[in-house]
Amino acid sequence: MNQNLHKSPVAFVTGASSGFGLRTSLALAREGYQVVASMRNVQNKGGLETAAQEAGVIDRLEVISLDVTDFFAVEMVIQDVINRYGQIDVLVNNAGFAAGGFTEELDIEEWQQQFQTNFFGLVAVTKAVLPSMRERRNGKIVNISSISGRIGFPSMGPYVASKFAVEGFSESLRLEMLPYGVYVVLIEPGSYKTDIWSKSLGRVTISPHSAYAKEMNAVLKYVNRVAETAPPPDEVIRKIVEVAKSPAPDLRYPVGRGVKLTIALKNRLPWKWWERMVIKQFHKEKRS
Repeated sequence: MNQNLHKSPVAFVTGASSGFGLRTSLALAREGYQVVASMRNVQNKGGLETAAQEAGVIDRLEVISLDVTDFFAVEMVIQDVINRYGQIDVLVNNAGFAAGGFTEELDIEEWQQQFQTNFFGLVAVTKAVLPSMRERRNGKIVNISSISGRIGFPSMGPYVASKFAVEGFSESLRLEMLPYGVYVVLIEPGSYKTDIWSKSLGRVTISPHSAYAKEMNAVLKYVNRVAETAPPPDEVIRKIVEVAKSPAPDLRYPVGRGVKLTIALKNRLPWKWWERMVIKQFHKEKRS
């Protein structure tokens, strides 16, 4: 059925099969949005649809297939959604994954895959919604970044670099689109209990012959401990909903335990002090 006269605001969420994407889709549907929840493999829609049924919002949810690295499909899918619903009011760019390892030992293809999803996929989806938002002089683009978009960490080069790229892109796009009433926003979460931990840890293999074996084991121990103690991502989801509903949201929203303090320390301390702190923590993990 053609829904061009759809009265509810429309949200488009990428990477909605789990984690922030799943929870954001539910939360926006509860707030009265018509949510188009996209995911690379729709066979993974069971968790979202079950939760939506239980929350009584299944009628405000449409699950569709979208691989953000298939740029031709991105253009077609976004245009189809705009044709059917009349507009996209809020885009939540959440699709992504975390690749880790020491730079010397990572194949260039792993860097390309990381950027293809986390950066170029995000840019492709964003470009596809811009003409409609610009013409309507209304819209919000919410890019899910990370504290890793502000702070580098050893063994996380590909992920950190992709999130730094998202930050720079978002700053530039914000300045381009503000005159047209379109707000670009960065959500910068710290560590939360989502599937990204198990998925990223599952991708890491450590060769016993690696020059960085001790360091990588230390990183994995640290990440495991953080994953076990991380809180559920409720405050991140609340912030995304708040941004979606705000008439004039800010550019950046750091969210999470110690995130603002950590960013402030990095920005204000002399770099040599900062790197000494990080490396000291790193060596502490190696000894533990």
